[in-house]
Amino acid sequence: MKTESVVNFPPQDEQGPAMKGADVLVACLEREGVDVVFAYPGGASMELHQALTRAKNIRTILPRHEQGGGFMAHGYARSTGKAGVCMATSGPGATNLVTCIADAYMDSIPLIAITGQVFQEFIGKSAFQETDFFGMTLPIVKHSFLVLEAEELPMIVKKAFEIATTGRPGPVVIDIPKDVQQKIWEPVFPAEVEIPGMIPVPHASDEELLQVLKKLETSKQPALYIGGGIISSESTPELREFAELTGAPVASTLMGLGAFPADHHQSLYWFGMHGTVAGNWAVCDSDVLVTLGARFDDRITGTVSKFAPDAHIIHFDIDKSEFNKNKFAHQTIYTDVKYALTRMIELIKAGQFKKPDLSEWFATIDQWKKDHPYPFHYKPSEHILQQDAIKTLFEVTKGEAIIATGVGQHQMWAPQYYHISEPRTFISSLGLGTMGFGYPAALGAAVAHPDKVVVDIDGDGSFLMNVQEMATAKIEKINAKILLLNNQHLGMVVQWEDRFYDGVRGHTILGDPNNIGGPDNLEAIYPDYVTVAQGFGIPAKRVHKKEDLKAAIEEMINTPGPFLLDVIVPYTEHVLPFIPQKKSAKEILTD
Repeated sequence: MKTESVVNFPPQDEQGPAMKGADVLVACLEREGVDVVFAYPGGASMELHQALTRAKNIRTILPRHEQGGGFMAHGYARSTGKAGVCMATSGPGATNLVTCIADAYMDSIPLIAITGQVFQEFIGKSAFQETDFFGMTLPIVKHSFLVLEAEELPMIVKKAFEIATTGRPGPVVIDIPKDVQQKIWEPVFPAEVEIPGMIPVPHASDEELLQVLKKLETSKQPALYIGGGIISSESTPELREFAELTGAPVASTLMGLGAFPADHHQSLYWFGMHGTVAGNWAVCDSDVLVTLGARFDDRITGTVSKFAPDAHIIHFDIDKSEFNKNKFAHQTIYTDVKYALTRMIELIKAGQFKKPDLSEWFATIDQWKKDHPYPFHYKPSEHILQQDAIKTLFEVTKGEAIIATGVGQHQMWAPQYYHISEPRTFISSLGLGTMGFGYPAALGAAVAHPDKVVVDIDGDGSFLMNVQEMATAKIEKINAKILLLNNQHLGMVVQWEDRFYDGVRGHTILGDPNNIGGPDNLEAIYPDYVTVAQGFGIPAKRVHKKEDLKAAIEEMINTPGPFLLDVIVPYTEHVLPFIPQKKSAKEILTD
């Protein structure tokens, strides 16, 4: 039998026909597998939009504000792991994307922000709708491109997607002058690109990993501290297997929620400012703390000197800049976390690890869980409480929905009472903490997952900041629900006013300060969100009685298309547990 050798030829560049630069961009996006772009047109990006009308494989969704479009791209990216793509015109259109880009930078989200720019001859001359978008975004991106040579556009787009999705994900800006969009030439689409200065994905050595296993083997009170790096590296299966093989309890950041099942015996669920008592205390009292894809941010550590003070800290990260930035680590391991977990599993199975007896440690942890159960207890009320609404949503959806949130108290209550057990099902602005994030992010997630239930759990203050995107939901027929917890106040700021400022209201009442609306004063509720939603053509309902809550949530879930449920709740509730700023886990407030 004749055997033929197989030669693996490198991918070949592709020569395209003559076309406008705007069409070249669309062709590049299609080659990157982009299937949806969230884009708002303007004078400097009209050519791009004209080209999008000719796209064969890309759906263009028109938001009603550029920030709404940017956060839709977030929802798409966070729920899929693919790069989300948003587009705006120059000047104010571009600057309206700055918050979205900063949000992606803080939470390590792959985002491609494409902006039109004025003709090159006008750059730097204060032309109409001109800003130095390249310069102003430099501190909040992985990279910014200003396309000055049209022929470089295909290479730049290829590089942008490579940079955004490789290693630690993040946002990339592509700013395209109008003359580049209009130029006609025969593009060359590169199959591969070289990016100077871009470091290959690092892999830990066996020696480093064996040291970690040895520390865990001799530990009496270990803990695994996991973050968003587990989600972004698609390492959920490996993390779960590694945790069970080592037997260590697992505490997650909010960015890491879903990587480890909430109901697993080893789960400490999430910890930090409003996390579980058991999670905070277990990490604080650990003797070996293995940190995987997390960055020791202040909402987790509290007072840094009191964070895990007696632990031998081991920090795995793909970004060297995170090492010892916030908390000193005794061992830093620069690596792709998926590789590290996979290799440690192999070493364990090869007999390089003896599972320690952690029965005493878990007896302590289990007692903490018993003494401070999670979800945290709250006092019953005659009114619907925020916790009641979220808990009922969990029951009605059986915990299988994708949850997006705005920013505020509801953002903390959401994962407390809607247990997150699968990755990419909790979508929230966590590093930047951007109000107005929840609803457009839910729309983006629903576009990516049209067959799943997607719910934005929001507060009235946060929701109102991008309320205009109900028009997008209506016209585009996007099936994202809004569970609006309406307390007529900026709830989280009110909680801090109550705790630290003697209850003085520093402009935190959203309705009429002289006639505050609420469960006991329905007539004074402002604005009337049911009427607002109906004005956008979206079905809506208000509920304020406990006995009507479950049926109302069922109606919301079962109604085709978008739906707003306005749940009237009191403003007096506080999110507990609560670790005040600059306090430690041992100073956690439980009442």
